[in-house]
Amino acid sequence: MKQIAVVGLGYVGLTTAVGLAQLGHQVLGFDVDDAKVSKLGAGESPIYENGLEAALEGLIHSKALDFTNSLDVVEDFKPEFIFICVSTPQDDSGAADLTILNSVVSQLAGIAEPNSILVIKSTVPVGTGQTIANTLNRTDVFVASNPEFLREGTAMKDFMEPDRIVVGSSNPEVAKRVLDLYEAIDAPKLQTNLESSELIKYAANAYLAMRLSFTNDIAALSEKSNANVDQVLHGMGLDKRIGTAFLKPGPGWGGSCFPKDTNALVAIAKEFGSPLPLVETAIASNNAAIARSVNAITELAGGDLANKKVAVWGIAFKANTDDIRDSPALKIVDSLISKGAEVQAYDPVAVAPDRAGFVLKGTALEGAAGADVLAVLTEWPEFAEVSPDKVAEAMRTSVVYDARRILPKSWRAHVSFIKVLGEASE
Repeated sequence: MKQIAVVGLGYVGLTTAVGLAQLGHQVLGFDVDDAKVSKLGAGESPIYENGLEAALEGLIHSKALDFTNSLDVVEDFKPEFIFICVSTPQDDSGAADLTILNSVVSQLAGIAEPNSILVIKSTVPVGTGQTIANTLNRTDVFVASNPEFLREGTAMKDFMEPDRIVVGSSNPEVAKRVLDLYEAIDAPKLQTNLESSELIKYAANAYLAMRLSFTNDIAALSEKSNANVDQVLHGMGLDKRIGTAFLKPGPGWGGSCFPKDTNALVAIAKEFGSPLPLVETAIASNNAAIARSVNAITELAGGDLANKKVAVWGIAFKANTDDIRDSPALKIVDSLISKGAEVQAYDPVAVAPDRAGFVLKGTALEGAAGADVLAVLTEWPEFAEVSPDKVAEAMRTSVVYDARRILPKSWRAHVSFIKVLGEASE
């Protein structure tokens, strides 16, 4: 059992704190947000993540996990490892903003125990770890990179059953000490230098984003050419070199990672004089995918959204999370409102900030009531279980746009018209 502090209790930090405690370590979580720390201390998760709150309650009860808003408490805890999980948001140029990270490092430099390791779990540009090591200016405190590969909605499972665990350090012994924290997890463990570890996270996310953009472009082509997109993608996925993962079309990709990381990687590549045109094109393709959904909804409303009511099912960027960061659904909503539409939405867990022309309803049927068009923008399974007869009865004009391809084919017999993303209009 090791003494571990986790600094930053957002989505990554909280999952990391809970996961490390489940592995048998003594973990102290730190965050400057007093309300969040208070909530966590009571066993309540500030984010919606399957299995997280149940695990949190048990670990607090067993005293394997505790939380604080005081760095003095962290110093008294004397952790051997300090995991840094703070936000690295996108700045105006698209690059990662390291302001919070640098501030945290400067504070930790004065309290870190001799022979301790700062483990950077935040997604950072290549070279950041070495810069941090230079900034610390302490030969008795080490730096390692341990990128996260968590998927929202399955984060706890991904932590305990990862595809791989990557740790980078300029000192192989330091990397081994970090990898040993995960000894109980049966997964490939990759030891690299700092720069490789930092780039692996960006490269993986950019590649997955490119697959999604390609899939959405193929869906658009299928609509135009009368090809069956399901058959096309199935035929592609049967190739062992391609596989089936991330070959599901939708209204665009979003969330806390892909948009930020692809833009940051483009900025990093330009800084090193080695541009990545494929990633730049994937970003442009994603913007086009969002625009296609806006255009499809506009056409279904008769070509003019002024004074039209659009019902939206789903505002989270994907199902099984309440995360609305860079959600394609909300980007579509904002565009619809800018074109004069009144939007009423329903999501099982996500809540969007107030905005003019937008209202959030309590059920799927309430969200559809009186609408001219219903757009399914997040793939929550419950949407496929709603009665199409009741939806048609609730709507003013039962026209449906299924951007997530989840509604049963039986809907076609119960609504006046349904357009499915990737299918040619009948």
